[in-house]
Amino acid sequence: MDRMFRMMAFWTGIFSLMFYLGHMDKTALLFLGQTGFFLLLGYLRLTERMYIYVFFAYLTVSFAGFTYWSTFMM
Repeated sequence: MDRMFRMMAFWTGIFSLMFYLGHMDKTALLFLGQTGFFLLLGYLRLTERMYIYVFFAYLTVSFAGFTYWSTFMM
């Protein structure tokens, strides 16, 4: 499971680079932060259950943030 978080860090890093090259600086910084978060989690050596809990918490926060942004900001 730790390798899965490192793989997610790799892909969010790629997205961050592409957003930066596309002159979308705020989005690039958001994905760079996610890259650091996933990379940190990838090397913590947590248990499988704890990785699942952290991933569900991440999904909950990101869904709530997306819903807030699309409802109140757009």
